[in-house]
Amino acid sequence: MANEAGAQVRRMRAADLEGVLRIAESLPQAPQWPVSAYHAALGPPDGLRRIALAAEEKGNLAGFLVASVTPPDAELETIAVAAEAQRRGLGAMLLGALLEELRREDVSELFLEVRASNQAARALYRGHGFTQIGRRANYYADPEEDAVLLGLRVD
Repeated sequence: MANEAGAQVRRMRAADLEGVLRIAESLPQAPQWPVSAYHAALGPPDGLRRIALAAEEKGNLAGFLVASVTPPDAELETIAVAAEAQRRGLGAMLLGALLEELRREDVSELFLEVRASNQAARALYRGHGFTQIGRRANYYADPEEDAVLLGLRVD
């Protein structure tokens, strides 16, 4: 999947992990996973199937996502776009590519949590049809904040 600016979405590779960590560390709202969590997302299934995608612009890693799949459901665990690449549709491209893959795998619902204050992410999700299905009080730390639970019918 590519956009007019030449950005594309592809499978995440082990060679991407340094850039993935750099992007995550630069974004205060991104989960700060250890590299071992990303290796697990790339590696052979450990009882949980994961989809790990990367977005590139001009050959440079600009964003990524990781989702877990337990049909008929899936969970978007993390999605992040480098600050300098935001507002160019990469998050939408990543999410669109994930939805295409989930449809091929007969997943019927996709769930996620998002910080209540993360209006940009919430707008992205609303634009793809997600609806609020719940809230988890004080779910996030640093700073402490509620999580808004969102769901989407995929089929």
